[in-house]
Amino acid sequence: MGKKIRLGMIGGGEGSFIGAVHRMAAALDGHYTLVCGAFSSDPIKSISSGDALNLQKDRIYQTYEEMLYNESKFPPDIRMQIVSIVTPNDQHYKPIKLAIELGFHVICDKPMTLTLEEAIDLKKVVNGSDKIFALTHTYSGYPMVKQAKFMVQQKELGNIRKIVVEYPQGWLSYPIEKQGQKQAAWRTDPKKSGISGAMGDIGTHAAHLAEYISGLKITHVCADISTMVSGRVLDDDGNILLRFENEARGILYASQISAGEENNLRIRIYGEKGSLDWSQMEPNTLTVRWQEKPIELLRTGGIGLCNEANRHTRLPSGHPEGYIEAFANIYQNVAICIQSKINGISPDPIYVDFPTVEDGVRGMQFIYKVIESGQSQQKWISVPS
Repeated sequence: MGKKIRLGMIGGGEGSFIGAVHRMAAALDGHYTLVCGAFSSDPIKSISSGDALNLQKDRIYQTYEEMLYNESKFPPDIRMQIVSIVTPNDQHYKPIKLAIELGFHVICDKPMTLTLEEAIDLKKVVNGSDKIFALTHTYSGYPMVKQAKFMVQQKELGNIRKIVVEYPQGWLSYPIEKQGQKQAAWRTDPKKSGISGAMGDIGTHAAHLAEYISGLKITHVCADISTMVSGRVLDDDGNILLRFENEARGILYASQISAGEENNLRIRIYGEKGSLDWSQMEPNTLTVRWQEKPIELLRTGGIGLCNEANRHTRLPSGHPEGYIEAFANIYQNVAICIQSKINGISPDPIYVDFPTVEDGVRGMQFIYKVIESGQSQQKWISVPS
């Protein structure tokens, strides 16, 4: 690697969970240095957050517009090179668009935008530039997820027939958004979150993971979407039947009212010859169940894994790697691609592996079609009593 990449941040100030995660992920492999930020829509909070991070006073900004315009005027060897956008959904579109137009690379939280129209427009903006845009679908960064993807690509399972993916949480089982819980408040507010709650927040992760590992696009959805907590506006639970482009069938379950669950994301991929089973709660193990052979347990850092898995692993086997390391793999890959651009060379294809603007648009399309299906009654056939 060359010099550290100069990173800026929009959002992620004091009290932000995801802002701290982004900073840890960026710092893990030493590829980035945080040089500036507009950390909150509250100017006082933004300044205090920047002070706590020991940034230069003149590079702590009160608004994202001020930051992007000011940074664009600095000499190339001083100004920010990439910006992380870690704000609620309603504050993604304008900062992304302006950052790209002013010549900065972008890493952004998912979903990419508040509306599908915004996502489609951003795709044009990003594709019309030479800038890198990455979306933090974190779970695609796990080594054993990459191993699963490799095995599917190599046809080790044969043709894929069925995909079952689930993401249950329980933290919104009560209306904690009414008790001042910041993370719950914006996620249940359609003005900040968009047309969907649980499906936009975690359902998109499940859908992306299904497409990422299988290499198959979702073509049809049949959704039962619910709001179980009284008084809540957006969905907090959903069950979806899926069809994929090779006629494979699937089931997606995402819920934030599954009491007692933490972040129990799990995916099973069934082929003709065998199946794969991976869980985010036990991320270093990939279970392979064969139709005509004994079960295999593949472990992060173990013998016989693919290069894609090994190059996204930092520690010897038996030393667990988790969420921060998976997050950091996205930052690492983006950094390698930026340095390759700077040096005028093509990056190793193994590192050109992170969610892009295309994934962002597909995520928004998924949200819209799921909500459309959930509001339709045409799919239901009544069962005689």
